Amino acid sequence: IHSFCKKDDHNKENLFNSLNYDVAAKKRKKDLLNNKAKIQYFHQEKWIYVHKGSTKERHGYCTLGEAFNRLDFSSAILDSRRFNYVVRLLELIAKSQLTSLSGIAQKNYMNILEKVVQKVLEDQQNIRLIRELLQTLYTSLCTLVQRVGKSVLVGNINMWVHRMESILHWQQQLNNIQITRPAFKGTTLTDLPLCLQLNIMQRLSDGRDLVSLGQVAPDLQVLSEDRLLWKKLCQYHFTDRQIRKRLILSDKGQLDWKKMYFKLIRCYPRKEQYGDTLQLCRHCHILSWKGTDHPCTANNPETCSTSLSPQDFINLFRF
Repeated sequence: IHSFCKKDDHNKENLFNSLNYDVAAKKRKKDLLNNKAKIQYFHQEKWIYVHKGSTKERHGYCTLGEAFNRLDFSSAILDSRRFNYVVRLLELIAKSQLTSLSGIAQKNYMNILEKVVQKVLEDQQNIRLIRELLQTLYTSLCTLVQRVGKSVLVGNINMWVHRMESILHWQQQLNNIQITRPAFKGTTLTDLPLCLQLNIMQRLSDGRDLVSLGQVAPDLQVLSEDRLLWKKLCQYHFTDRQIRKRLILSDKGQLDWKKMYFKLIRCYPRKEQYGDTLQLCRHCHILSWKGTDHPCTANNPETCSTSLSPQDFINLFRF
C-alpha cells in the first residue's frame, strides 16, 4: 500500500506538470499571435466566403476584420498593380472603419502600414500618397483616443499612443527623404519631341503631378499649362453635369480648365483606376485577388468574377 501511494503521488505530480506545460504552451502561442505587435497572423486560405444576407454566421465570421486578416495584403503591396488599391483601402479604413477591425486585424493593419512605409522609403515612389494616408490615420486616431473608455478601440490606450508615435516617426522619415538622381545619363523627358512629352503628360491622372512636373524645367512648365491637357483631365474624372456646375472663365473669356479641375476635386470624388482589384465570384460568393485559387464549382470561374473598388469592398461588410 505504501509503495502504491508513492507511485500514485508520482503519477499525480507528472500529470500536474503535464497540465502546467500545456497551459504554458497555449499561453505562449496566444501571446505570439495576439500580444506581439510585430507578428502578423496569417491564414492558409487567401480568400473569404461572403455570406448572403444578415445571418448569425455572417455577424460572427464574415466581418471586415476577418476579411482583412484572410486576404493577402502583405503580398499585394509588393505588386505595383495592387499597391494603389491597398493604399486606398487602408485610407478608407482609417477614415471610418478602424473600430470595425478586431484586435488582430488592427495589428495586421499597422504591420502592413509599416511595410508600405518601408517600401516607399526604399523605392522613393508614391511619397505624397503615403503622407496623406498617414495624416488621415493620425487624425482619426486623435479623435478615437480622446474617447477612451467608450470601447472604440481594442487594446490598451498606451499601445495606441505608441502607435501614434510610430506614425509621427514615419511622417518625419518621409519628410526627410532625399530623392537620389539616377547615375545613368541618357535620354531624358525634355530630350523627346514636344508631341511625345505632351502624350506622356496626358497619361498622368493627378493634376498635382502635372504641376510638379511643370516645375522641373521651363519647357515642361509651358506644356503643363496646356488647356487641352487640363480639359481632358477634367473630362476623365468628372461628368459633364459636374463640370457645368463649376465653370470658371479666364481673363481672356475662355474656360480655365486648370482652376476648374482643382475646384472640382474639392467638390466631387475623382475617378479611380487600378491595375488589379479584389474580385467577388457571383457563383460561389468568394472574395479573393485575381488569380487566387478558390473552391469554385462553376464551369468557367473567370466569367463569374466581378471587380470591386475599395469602397465596394468596405460596403460589402456593412450590414
